[in-house]
Amino acid sequence: MRHTVRSRRVLTAALIAGMGACTPTVKVEAPDKPIEINLNIRIEQEVRVKVERDLEKAIADDPALFGLPSDSGAKGGKKP
Repeated sequence: MRHTVRSRRVLTAALIAGMGACTPTVKVEAPDKPIEINLNIRIEQEVRVKVERDLEKAIADDPALFGLPSDSGAKGGKKP
């Protein structure tokens, strides 16, 4: 029985030593090609709203400038 306990200890020590030698490694390397980040951002809607507001204000301020009859009773100088 003494021989079996000793051989288990030796086997356990060998396994622990072997596990230490097989530690996984992580390599971090720069890529060969440049990293491309494609962001499809649409700002068009915000710009369009701002331009439309400015245009409505300009038409309301001076409709004759845009070839429209000055309609003092209409809201914002718009046609019905």
